[in-house]
Amino acid sequence: MKRDSYDIVIVGGGNAALCAAIVAAEAGARVLILEAAPKPYRGGNSRHTRNFRCLHPEPRSVLTGSYDEQEYFDDLLAVTGGNTDEALARLAIRESEGCLAWMQDHGVRFQPSISGSLSLSRTNAFFLGGGKALVNAYYRVAERLGVEVRYDAPVSHLELAGDEITRVDYTVDGKARSISAPAVIVAAGGFQGDTDWLARAWGPAAKNFLIRGTPYNRGVVLRDLLEQGVQSVGDPTQCHAVAIDGRAPKFDGGIVTRLDCVPFSIVVNINAERFYDEGEDVWPKRYAIWGRLVAAQPEQVGFVIIDSKALDLFMPSVFPPLESDTIAGMAEQMGLPATALEQTVARFNAACRGGEFKPVELDGLATEGLDPPKSNWARPLDTPPYYGYTLRPGVTFTYLGFKVDANARVQGANGPIRNLWAAGETMAGSILGQGYLAGFGMTIGTVFGRIAGREARQYVT
Repeated sequence: MKRDSYDIVIVGGGNAALCAAIVAAEAGARVLILEAAPKPYRGGNSRHTRNFRCLHPEPRSVLTGSYDEQEYFDDLLAVTGGNTDEALARLAIRESEGCLAWMQDHGVRFQPSISGSLSLSRTNAFFLGGGKALVNAYYRVAERLGVEVRYDAPVSHLELAGDEITRVDYTVDGKARSISAPAVIVAAGGFQGDTDWLARAWGPAAKNFLIRGTPYNRGVVLRDLLEQGVQSVGDPTQCHAVAIDGRAPKFDGGIVTRLDCVPFSIVVNINAERFYDEGEDVWPKRYAIWGRLVAAQPEQVGFVIIDSKALDLFMPSVFPPLESDTIAGMAEQMGLPATALEQTVARFNAACRGGEFKPVELDGLATEGLDPPKSNWARPLDTPPYYGYTLRPGVTFTYLGFKVDANARVQGANGPIRNLWAAGETMAGSILGQGYLAGFGMTIGTVFGRIAGREARQYVT
């Protein structure tokens, strides 16, 4: 078959795709990126990110203290419940150490941990300018290296013949096109943008979910290859889902809609009943469970209430909170039964005990005789004005994806597909079987993007 003038075609245009493109192009490969989004929205979910979780044996750049492989892995086990491929997980963790300098060498700038964010100064490096700045830096490098990018170019089909991808079908400028290249890398994210697919996995409740990430990750290539017998990994009902402001848009609200006040609050459902321990653990290890918790409540909605003592302890949503001088007034604004909410707050307040409040660490300030308990940061809601937010499940990305090996090569029905690699969210389910660890999605994308770029380049040499 006649080949086009590219060595590698990359499907997707976010962090993992760009890392792969840069590594391959630096090694001399001719690379084409097919990005489904228009140029202003390029970058997938990466443009909404803020930080990268990184192994380091001593203070480095903006990172404080040390964070070794075993602690990192233990943190991952704690959120996944052990549902992870240990070999791939440890690979991602070990390789993350070298990524920090590589990122800096390619235009990414870092800043100290943001006050009121996730208290991650020891484990995570925050991007100066956020994910959008990271994405733009990588695109500038890719352009200098001669990487070609086609925007508004969604891929519809990869032709799998035996153990080889022979053709990539896509659309650009309203016209159907096909291209072939010796190597293909898929870095096109999950399927969360297809709410019908979410509903098939989750049931009708998924129609009430908000998609905090890009609407362009619709799982088209994922479905296409799975239907051709490529091996899958992950559960379609597992995803990175957080509780976000209920006023967020249906798609693309991003990180500014996340609510980080839960540890200092009580959270109730439409019946004004608490349903989970708001202070179970430090927020970086628990924020990603709250999307699923809210999804299990009636009408897939929750309500978070704090008092004035907590207002300055967290990064606020882009939307201002509701405010009232009374709990009954807050109930009215939220559409909750006032008497029930007053009783819930009174029971919570009565169960709080004295102790030292430490907002950035487990402080053991727990309730007594309350079900569900609040294990840390339990202070009475007794200092008006009171503030409140509506919560909805906000899906960032889904975990159903391609099974890959340590070289990021995609596994077909009868073994590896020799010229197909995957990186980022589209293979993250191998490592994130459930739950989420703050900044780890960027770790997976960076590590496996670089691996995929290296391996694809070596293959076409």
